[in-house]
Amino acid sequence: MRVPLYLRPRLEPPLDALLDTPHLLHTLVDALGSPLNVLLPDRVAENAERFLAVYRKHHLAGRVTFAHKANGANSLLRRLAAADPAAVGVDVASLGELQHALASGFTPDRITATGPKDPAFLWLAARTGVTVHPDSITELGQLADLVRRFALPRVAVLPRLSGFDAATGAGATGVRVRSRRSRFGTPLTEAEALLDALDRHRDAVEPVGVAYHLDTTGLAEKAVALEQCVGFLDALRARGRDPRVLDIGGGFGVGYVDDAAQWDRYTTELGNAVLGTRPALTWRGHGYGLRNEGGTLRGALALYPAHRPDAGPGYLDELLTTPAPATGRPPATLLLEHLYDLSTQPGRALVDQCGAVLARVLDVTPSDSGDLLVRLAMNAGDMSLEEHGVLVDPVLLPRPGDSPPADSPSGDTTPADSPPDAGPVGVHLFGNLCLEADLITRRTVFLPRRPRPGDLLAFANTAGYAMDFHAHRAQRQPVARTVAVVRDGGSWRWCLDEEYWPTTHPGGTA
Repeated sequence: MRVPLYLRPRLEPPLDALLDTPHLLHTLVDALGSPLNVLLPDRVAENAERFLAVYRKHHLAGRVTFAHKANGANSLLRRLAAADPAAVGVDVASLGELQHALASGFTPDRITATGPKDPAFLWLAARTGVTVHPDSITELGQLADLVRRFALPRVAVLPRLSGFDAATGAGATGVRVRSRRSRFGTPLTEAEALLDALDRHRDAVEPVGVAYHLDTTGLAEKAVALEQCVGFLDALRARGRDPRVLDIGGGFGVGYVDDAAQWDRYTTELGNAVLGTRPALTWRGHGYGLRNEGGTLRGALALYPAHRPDAGPGYLDELLTTPAPATGRPPATLLLEHLYDLSTQPGRALVDQCGAVLARVLDVTPSDSGDLLVRLAMNAGDMSLEEHGVLVDPVLLPRPGDSPPADSPSGDTTPADSPPDAGPVGVHLFGNLCLEADLITRRTVFLPRRPRPGDLLAFANTAGYAMDFHAHRAQRQPVARTVAVVRDGGSWRWCLDEEYWPTTHPGGTA
């Protein structure tokens, strides 16, 4: 048998304790169906506090703003609405998200509106007093026109900038640091035109700060952007404005895999598999961006860095201490010296360890390769870690007290002399759609033992983008229901996501 290559998930309280309650989880799936999203709303509040602790470490004021697009659940949003209103907010990127935030208990002063905005989205944001992030001079003008047309109060805006470019080293010499081009935000080369537009629309909008958008995890690029945004804020002040906030967006990341050595070994062996020097590690030799060209490994690994020692609040802490290239001063120092507050928009990082997707094993069939084909009561849209390039093992949850059937009609043909938990075993995970392409993951997954129909697979840490971002009703398959779970002393309490309110389901001690 091949030596298994594991990518075991990083598990922290209370998610680790929840996954250690198979009887509860099987009962929930029996009652509510597979797949099932399970959320831990108290953990999202703890994550917000971890970010705020970094603010306090650097003596910074400001707000942590949840990027709502990462998860559309009611319970997470309502739990954050119950947090400190001065310190925790929400960022919405659509009309529906704005309506959801207002209905979940957020007051307009705690909401920011980003992303592509149609007139209805802009109007409701302006009508309710939400802070708007205009992505262009044109969008700024559209907002100002709506304010004038409907005689609305001036709207607070945080214009988004992009296209930063700076040289490192003393005297602005040395290696140039450029941010990759983005379709969001006004390029910094148009900063003067943006300042003029803000002056033109002085009767309709009030710039309370500035934001930036970067599609990168590079600390140097983000330090450049932050430093140059401070310069833009100073330019606003020189024009008689009173900006107070610098919003640095998101991109703080999550560590999915617990062991760095497992991640390094897997990615190394994946390259060997693509070259043909070891058996394949994926369905039909998929290379995740790597390819074999005449015995030479080409391409780039198109995977999320699943092991990240510094992610979430740790990444923010590192960013705030990374010297900016022009001044050589850490961003935290720049913000303090210029008396600007910090705003962040974590999405994935704020729902880290906040939930799991549960799926029932329907069928187990041997394949010609010796691996097992495992069909689950879910499809790839229900649990879309693969869509985001995230590779991590599911947790196998056998039904408590079950023993393997003597003759499984599903094709589970474990030899009679093999113990029921014999393993490990390589499996390919397929969904319930009538499509060849409906793979839960292309990777060969190694489980500690052969799964059986009726077992559950728990995909941990899926609250960020993997629960509902790609969910659909193709072939009239139902989408997953969602439950919220909270600790109650030494046990657990649960309710449907739509029934969760902080007043009726307060969290207990972990």
